Order: sequence, then structure tokens, then C-alpha cells
Amino acid sequence: MLLMAPLSFGAELETLAARSDVQEAFRYIDATSDEAEARLIELTEIPAPPFGESNRAQYFAYLLREADVDEVSLDEVGNVIGRISGDHGEPVLALVAHVDTVFPAGTDVKVRRDGERYCAPGVGDNSRGLVALLLIAQAIEAADIRLGGDILLVGSVGEEGIGDLRGVRHLLREGGPRIDEFIAIDGGGSAWVTTQAVGSIRYRLKVTGPGGHSYGAFGLANPAQALSRVIFYFDQSAHEFAVTEGAKATYNVGRIGGGTSVNSVPFEAWAEFDIRSADPDRLAQLDRIFHASVERGIDEQNRRRARGEALTASPQRVGHRPAGETVPATPLVQRILSVMRYSGIEPSLREGSTDANIPMSLGIPAVTIGGGGSITGAHSLKECWLDRDSEIAVKNALLVALMSVGIEESSLIGL
Repeated sequence: MLLMAPLSFGAELETLAARSDVQEAFRYIDATSDEAEARLIELTEIPAPPFGESNRAQYFAYLLREADVDEVSLDEVGNVIGRISGDHGEPVLALVAHVDTVFPAGTDVKVRRDGERYCAPGVGDNSRGLVALLLIAQAIEAADIRLGGDILLVGSVGEEGIGDLRGVRHLLREGGPRIDEFIAIDGGGSAWVTTQAVGSIRYRLKVTGPGGHSYGAFGLANPAQALSRVIFYFDQSAHEFAVTEGAKATYNVGRIGGGTSVNSVPFEAWAEFDIRSADPDRLAQLDRIFHASVERGIDEQNRRRARGEALTASPQRVGHRPAGETVPATPLVQRILSVMRYSGIEPSLREGSTDANIPMSLGIPAVTIGGGGSITGAHSLKECWLDRDSEIAVKNALLVALMSVGIEESSLIGL
């Protein structure tokens, strides 16, 4: 949706953008497009499947060290963390780009050129985000910009799928580093801001029973048939709920499996369920619908059995992304909108499920923005990234960061 006119940061923004050190940083971003594309290819071609991100993370840490970022290290869960230290040490802004991809181990991630496009799984989501983070660090160093507060640069693990945002959960743990504001850079684009976090709950439901021969043991409770009942009742009730008025709510059965042969009553059947909404109350209601469907489907199948033990159902929660929101009036959002408009972009607000879900749910001002360019086929083997004015997104992210942490006088200033 389009946002109405934001609060004005016009005078502050014009003064900041006119500084000679900031202009030098802009020139650096413009002049290093070839290098940025080389880094894009290098990062993309290092596989980073769920729970297998360490090689890419280590290379990203190496690139941050090459950019003279302070205190670069990998934490206990594998996040890459570097700090650009300011004169005062506060406030602290976290700039975060996830290291992992959705693609399993063994996926061919070789980058190929298709005209002006770079194509490979994960090239846009999120190699581009990592490159944008690196460019910001390099530009600050090249222009000798002195910060007031600190910028924490984070290559997070576990953003995609079953990673369940484990990297940022750990980052924002009690006793973790101070973070006052949080910006995730995820994928391409330069005109959108995610301010509303779509929450999700994911289950793996396993139904088990004694199993047996399809003819000789006929009459046993059948886990596959019970699971079918659960899915039917869940689809029926969840659909009625999802189409009612209110915040968007969705549900999905993504994978089903089990059994050993066509002529065997299976001893096990399983399915994976995904429910989503940006409204915590709607999400909770879908959760209740899921559990009621499980209870009804299993109970009915058990009552139909003529012999043998009853079935048991084990719903295991395999993912939970909290819902949340950073309201548009928040200074962080207003800075971003002002910077985008200053650069000639009409911004839009949107909802999504990203690393920013966690800080939003904790009340930390947080958003997600794009790293520039455009992506087609995201999360598919045909994913491609096209460089269309990608430097604008990086410059805008840099300006927002400098507005957030403040900037000190420097020998490069020539106002």
C-alpha cells in the first residue's frame, strides 16, 4: 500500500547528503559495480543450504575483515557479526542480511549469464543482500566516515524455512549485543519497506499405529486414512475462517508421506502444515483449528477400527515466527520513507516474513528493505537478479544508517 506523506527529515537529510565524505561514499558505490557483481557470483556459488551455511558465512566474514570492519567473528549459532564502531558507541543499529538459502544440499548454484541477468538459485535471495551490506561497510571505510553510534553488521543464519529465524533469535537473546534499531536487507528492490511481520506456525503431524497386511489385517486403524480425515477437516474449517473479514490468514499442507507398500496398512503417516497471519489473534485461531482437526480426525478413525490398538497422533511444532509491526510513525520508518522520496522513489509499505519478525515481536524498531536490482523466480531453480539502478538502494540504506547512528566531523567535510 502507498503511505501518506511522512514526517519531514528534509533539512537534516539534505545537509547529510551534501557532506563531502558522504558524497565520497556515494562515488565509491558507483565506481565498484564490477567488483560488487564479482562478489555476488562468489557468494552465490558457495552453497548455503538450511543448517549448512558455514562455508558462505566464513567467506562473508573474510570479506568484512577485508573491508576493515572491527571485531568480525562467528557466534555460537554461526551468525557473522562485525562492528563499525562510532565515537560514542550508541545508539546501535543492526544491519542484517541472511546467509542461508532455501535450497537443499546438492543444488547446482553455478551462476550463469542470461543477457544482463545473473541466474542461479539464491542469487537474489539473498546473495544480493549480503553484497549490499558489504558495499555499505566498504563505502564507510573508503570515505573515512566517522560515526556517532555503532553499526552492527550481521550475516544471519537460519532465516529461510525450517531455519525458523534461529540466527536472529540468538542475536536478540537476553544478554546479547545491544541493538536499538534493526534493518534487514533481503533480496532486491528499492521501493518497498516491510513494516508488518507475518507470523507463522508450522507443524509436522505424525500418526502411528500397529500396521499390517492390507487384506489379512483389515480392520486395523489406518494412519494414512486418519491423516486424510485430519487434512479434510482442517481444510474445511480453516478455509471458512481464512475467507472471513479481517487480517489475511493462510494455511497450507506442504508435504505428505508414510507407508511401506500399496498392500500394507501403514504403521506411520505424516504431513507438514503451515499457517500464517500478520494478526496474532488470527494466527492463534488457526492454531486452534489445526489442533481441533487433529483430535476429530484421529478420534473418528479410531472409532471405526474393528481390531488392534488405537492410533496415536504426535503434532510437533517445527517452526514459529511471531507476528509483529513497526508502526509507520516510528522514526526509523519515517527516515527510510524520507530517504526514498529524497532519491525520487515513491515508497510502499508491505508485510512479510523475514528476520525482522523477531525484533518487531520484541518491540525493537525494525524493518526489512531490498538490496537493489530486481529478482525473478525467487525461491526457484530459475531465480535471476538484474542490476537496475541497484546502487540507489545501497545509497539509501547508507543514508538511513547514518541518520540513525549519527555522523561526526571528518577531515573530508567541505561544506
